[in-house]
Amino acid sequence: MQFTDIDESASFGGVLKGTSWGRPNDRVGLAGIVNGLSSNYQAFLAAGGLGLIIGDGALSYRPEKIVEAYYSVGLTDWAAMTFDYQFVANPGDNYMRGPVSIGAVRLHVQF
Repeated sequence: MQFTDIDESASFGGVLKGTSWGRPNDRVGLAGIVNGLSSNYQAFLAAGGLGLIIGDGALSYRPEKIVEAYYSVGLTDWAAMTFDYQFVANPGDNYMRGPVSIGAVRLHVQF
């Protein structure tokens, strides 16, 4: 059993501290990832097989591509609020299922 339905993956990312614009506790980040399936797994899913989280018998395969960007506002030395956006092309490696946009707000408190 695998934790997710991915056979191959490539990713990149980076984070910049807010020092250069006068906000040393802020962060801005950008990441990208491309996930894919092996040809055997593609055939299994296309034939109606089910994976841990994907599979409905109608696989129109294209690699899943994700871009994520966030801005973390340093509220204090021990708290930050982050605004996050993700764009997912071909979710579940199926171009018939997307694209999908996901937004989030997180509060991080450190004791």
